[in-house]
Amino acid sequence: MSGEEAFIAALRELAHDPAARGLIDDAAVLDGTGPMVATHDTMVEGVHWLAGQDPADVAWKLVAANLSDLAAKCCRPAGLLLSFMLGDAHWNSRFLAGLGDALAAFDALLLGGDTVSPPAPDAPKVIGLTALGRPIRDPPPSRADAQAGQSLWLTGRCGAALAGFEALRAGSSDDALTAPFRRPVPRLAAGQALAAAVCAMMDVSDGLLLDAQRMADASGVTIAIETRLVPVHPALARRKREAMAWGDDYELLFTLPRDAHCPVADDPVGATRIGTILPRGAHSLLLDGSPPPAGLSLGYRHGE
Repeated sequence: MSGEEAFIAALRELAHDPAARGLIDDAAVLDGTGPMVATHDTMVEGVHWLAGQDPADVAWKLVAANLSDLAAKCCRPAGLLLSFMLGDAHWNSRFLAGLGDALAAFDALLLGGDTVSPPAPDAPKVIGLTALGRPIRDPPPSRADAQAGQSLWLTGRCGAALAGFEALRAGSSDDALTAPFRRPVPRLAAGQALAAAVCAMMDVSDGLLLDAQRMADASGVTIAIETRLVPVHPALARRKREAMAWGDDYELLFTLPRDAHCPVADDPVGATRIGTILPRGAHSLLLDGSPPPAGLSLGYRHGE
C-alpha cells in the first residue's frame, strides 16, 4: 500500500457521516435545504506554522481557521474537504491525530478532499481545507452590515496568539501559553449565540486593526476604536498596538445596535465593547480619535 493509499485509508476512519460515502467517491452528497456557507483556507509551512512544529497542531489549526470563518456567519459546521500534501509516514500520522482531535472537539464532519505528492522531498508543505456550514439565520451577517451609531465589540482578547508564538519559538514547554497559537479555538458557540442580535461580524485572523478597517471599508463607515478598552494578553500589556495588529487570534469582531445587550458579554470567553461606528469621514479607521500613524502595520497581508 502506497503512502497515499495508507493516508486515505486512515482518513476513512475519520469520515463517519453518510454524506462522505466512505470516501470511495470523488464527491460528497449533502442533504437538506436552506442556505449553505462555504469558506476555504490554505496554510503554508514556514508561514503559518514553525519548522519542526507538531503536525497534529497544524491539522488542528487548519480546521480552526476555517471554522472561525463559519463562526462569523453564525453557522453550525456541515462538513470539511481536505487538500493534503503528503509527507513521510510520521508526519502523516501526526497530522491525522490532530485532525481527529479537531473533528471531535468541534463536532465537524470530514466529507472528502484530495491528496497530492510534494514536487520535491524538501518542498514546503501546502495544505488547504474547505469548510461548509449551515447558518442559523438567513441571511448570515456580513462585514458590510455595520452602520453609524452601532457599537463595536470583540470576543476574547488580542495578543494571545503572538504570546504563544513567541513562547513556542523560544522553546517553551508551557502548553497553556502556546495553545492559542498552536491550537486556537474558533468562536462557534459565540457566533451562534449572537445570531439574533448581531449586525456586522467577521473574525480577526489578520489582526484587529486591519480587519476593523476592512469592515469599515466594506460598510462605508468609519470605525473608531478606543485602545484603552481593547483587552490584550498580559504578556503583551506593554505592546498593545502590536497585539492589535499581529493577528492569528480568531476572535470575532462584531457590531450591535446602540445600547443593545451583548448576548455573550458574560460568557466564559466574553466580549468587550471597544468602539463605535461613525458616519464615513476622511479615514476609515480611527484610534483614540486619530487615524493610525503613517507606517504603522495594521495587520498581516500576504505579499508584504
